[in-house]
Amino acid sequence: MFDNLRELSESPLYEDEPNELYQEPEAVAAPVAARPRKRKNKNFLGMTAQQRFLVSVMLLITVCLLGIMVMFVTGSMSIF
Repeated sequence: MFDNLRELSESPLYEDEPNELYQEPEAVAAPVAARPRKRKNKNFLGMTAQQRFLVSVMLLITVCLLGIMVMFVTGSMSIF
């Protein structure tokens, strides 16, 4: 078991041996990144700021009403 220690210490380490499967990456010029295109219009989903605000308010009211109705159905809340 300990017969070849001197020979093993003189041989190159495993990490020093070349690996056939792995090659060092070559210095490649970075591709030129294309500039992001600017949107011509500032509308999101084809709506103006006022329309988006109105949709978000309506969604808030709908969620609140559904939550109140679920609380009535489950008995967590009652009118009287």
